[in-house]
Amino acid sequence: MTVQKVIPVLRIFDYDKAVEFYVGWLGFKINWEHHFEENTPVYMEVKKDEIIFHLSEHHGDGTPGTHVFIWCDGVKDYHTELINKKYKYNRPGIEETFYSALAFTVNDPFNNKIIFSEKLP
Repeated sequence: MTVQKVIPVLRIFDYDKAVEFYVGWLGFKINWEHHFEENTPVYMEVKKDEIIFHLSEHHGDGTPGTHVFIWCDGVKDYHTELINKKYKYNRPGIEETFYSALAFTVNDPFNNKIIFSEKLP
């Protein structure tokens, strides 16, 4: 087996809140959206750099409270960028962790947590 990509499916309950958080604040772009028909739940893909999430309003797609851990570079600069946006619902702190990383956690409006971590030298 050769892994090409891992894409977490995160449960959402409100399209507008999801777009506000993932696109407006975190800086993701919407790659695509799908509805089976008018007035049905959305299933969508968002992407920022090499991070891809599927966001779903469908019952049974994902569980609220999921944690996603991401190793990346530039954590301090990204944290500063987010703090400077003064997003009303989330102002994460940044810390040096017990696993020798600089990290911060954001909580989406549906209680999913995304942890951005950068290994310290």
